[in-house]
Amino acid sequence: MAEASTVRPLRADKVTSWDHRADVVVAGYGIAGVCAAIEAARADADVLILERTGGWGGAAAISGGFIYLGGGTPLQQALGFADTPENMETFLLAALGPGVDKTKIADYCRGSVEHYNWLVACGVPFRAAFWGEPGWEPPHDEGLMYSGGENAAPFNTIATPAPRGHVPQLADKRIGQKSGGYMLMKPLADTAAELGVRVKYDMRIGRLIVDEDDRVVGVLARRYGKPVAVRAERGVVLATGSFAYHKGMVEKYAPRLLGRPAAAIEEHDGIGIRMAQSLGAELAHMDATEVAFFGDPQVLVRGILVNGRGQRYIPEDTYPGRIGQATLIQQDNQAYLVIDEAANEAALTTETSTPFFRRPPTWVAETAAELEAEMGLPDQALQTTVSSYNLHAAAGEDPLLGKKPEWVRPLSGPLAAFDMRGLTAGFTLGGLCTDLDSRVLHVTGAPIAGLFAAGRCTSGLCASGYVSGASLGDGSFYGRRAGIAAAKN
Repeated sequence: MAEASTVRPLRADKVTSWDHRADVVVAGYGIAGVCAAIEAARADADVLILERTGGWGGAAAISGGFIYLGGGTPLQQALGFADTPENMETFLLAALGPGVDKTKIADYCRGSVEHYNWLVACGVPFRAAFWGEPGWEPPHDEGLMYSGGENAAPFNTIATPAPRGHVPQLADKRIGQKSGGYMLMKPLADTAAELGVRVKYDMRIGRLIVDEDDRVVGVLARRYGKPVAVRAERGVVLATGSFAYHKGMVEKYAPRLLGRPAAAIEEHDGIGIRMAQSLGAELAHMDATEVAFFGDPQVLVRGILVNGRGQRYIPEDTYPGRIGQATLIQQDNQAYLVIDEAANEAALTTETSTPFFRRPPTWVAETAAELEAEMGLPDQALQTTVSSYNLHAAAGEDPLLGKKPEWVRPLSGPLAAFDMRGLTAGFTLGGLCTDLDSRVLHVTGAPIAGLFAAGRCTSGLCASGYVSGASLGDGSFYGRRAGIAAAKN
């Protein structure tokens, strides 16, 4: 039997024996894979998950656990937040574009409440408590938070703000170290086990196996260096993650991420995308990236962010991921945070301040003119920005960028500046084109027979923007669709 030395498909007639068989074979045991497995098993399919590592979880288990849901979920309603699928759709079209799949966003928004109920029925816990302070994630076990800049300019004038970051309840949370992703994956993995889903760990997939009609009928993997052929009687589901750790793909498609730490796991090497490409799969938004900005939101909202020309470029109270994208993509990764002493001290005493991101300022000065000189900015560049900001801030206004009045106050007294250049990391958002049933689409637009995909190996809800919870949201939502469709295939 041919070795798994290329991603080109292997003909089934070249397989001398099958090492494993199942109705539905799922590649990857993260959020998309486990949801696909659950739904396929509930549709009376024999399901086998092939996981590259030695345990379940993937990137989802070590994430913050945000699932972007809305439209009037029971959690939103219990906490007094009104939302509708149409309002959610309006926001996502504005925040995730341009170039979004409008049909997919409409589908996701209309199925969001049902998906929340499905997760709860699988045992995922959500505490009916809201966290409204700026932060990367709730510091305790609160279940709801703004996670996409919904209540910040310009989106708060486009759609009615509603928090949609649903976070599984986890005791003893430590931001940056122990977050809600585990309590998303654990109940789902338990549900899969109860349904009889089989798992083979340490399986590195490398090729799709196709029959004489080019229908996908299995995968060729390697386990401890030896080839393993796995037959899929009904379908193969790719849930293998992004390509953030494939240097060649990043260099080709998303070069701005080169040389920056990937906010993903090393197993996200694009193998699912490359295998499907070898069958002629269509791709979308391969240049799109989410960019984390390593700043404490409690400090950011109290200061002003300026670029390499000393000019403000984004409201500081918006979603940190949006700040990261704007900094890396639009400002060539040039960013400085300017704040006064009183505001900085106030930020560091708040409960949501993130010690993980704390560090001393790079420059300190008594005046804006002195700070400008210390930073090496052109004469009057920063001074003009601070003067203009203070002029309007005296009235609690920010007509330039629309920061909310509660965070607007003049900068006075001793000033400090933090050098934020290069403090970004990201992951890729582009991938395989799929339809609403998670069938992988050929470049002709037709589905590739027997092949399904979900999660970050696909081009999901996001095109050029992002909201926290979109990956776990569309990964779980369309993972379910993939499992159902593969089981019925």
